[in-house]
Amino acid sequence: MSEKIKYEEAMHQLEQIVSKMENDELDIDQMGEQLKKAQQLISLCKDKLTKTDEEIKKILEK
Repeated sequence: MSEKIKYEEAMHQLEQIVSKMENDELDIDQMGEQLKKAQQLISLCKDKLTKTDEEIKKILEK
């Protein structure tokens, strides 16, 4: 998973995965792949939020 993907795009992809799961649009093989992708996207989003939070705290400390 590339760090170059924007937060909004990662969230959009996660929403698509959840929608497909909720609508039973994935077979077992696809579900495994999509769950791995979702884990990567969640990690990426969490990292971006953490970095942004740290940057905001630094700015506010000044």
